[in-house]
Amino acid sequence: MNYSVSENALKDKIILITGAGAGIGKQAALSYAEHGATVILLGRTVKKLEQTYDEIEAAGYPTPAIIPLDMNGASKQNYLDMVDTIESQFGRLDGILHNAGVLGVLSPFEQISESTFDQVMQVNVKSQFLMTQALIPLMRKSDDARIVFTSSTVGHIGRAFWGTYSISKFATEGMMQVLADELSDTSIRVNAINPGGTRTSMRAQAFPAEDAEQLKTPKDIIPLYLYLMAPEGKEVHGQCIDAQPKK
Repeated sequence: MNYSVSENALKDKIILITGAGAGIGKQAALSYAEHGATVILLGRTVKKLEQTYDEIEAAGYPTPAIIPLDMNGASKQNYLDMVDTIESQFGRLDGILHNAGVLGVLSPFEQISESTFDQVMQVNVKSQFLMTQALIPLMRKSDDARIVFTSSTVGHIGRAFWGTYSISKFATEGMMQVLADELSDTSIRVNAINPGGTRTSMRAQAFPAEDAEQLKTPKDIIPLYLYLMAPEGKEVHGQCIDAQPKK
């Protein structure tokens, strides 16, 4: 599949990226900005967000914005306040990339602790539910908006010892499908991406013995992330696409 987009595909777009301080989120922020978007960088570590911000500024791309937010502790009101901030500054939102997530602990199902389960569900599912619910009215003000979730291979088929993370990604795909069905007659397109094995800190946490040099980098898989945000991807709706399909 050819995921090429025009150089100015995201010109004047306002796009929110969660987990924008590192890994795929950071690369998405840089690439969206490179294609003309004003990006809103959301994450819990201000220092990392500032590094992403500085790289975008240094490259001469549109000036980004920063929203520090810890999705593990954020309440519904925090998200409503965030929407007010975005609306007062930009007036609308054209896209959101739900990229932030936590792995939890890889363990047998019987040994999953309630606290681990709650944290993974809070960050990977509930926070995205609350954030999206709060943002949809703002996205309706865009004439061509996008919601992109992040799934996983274990969000398609459950895998032993991946319990909580796998369950959270099944829930993410379900949320995407429900939203896509509800918003099918609107200007909002909803999809999900399964990035596959990518050179990120989460991957290293899950596979500590793996040779990271053998993995794709976030930049390698970013064309799909661009495509689903750009006019070129407008016909894609309600799908979870593998960034690294099996040959």
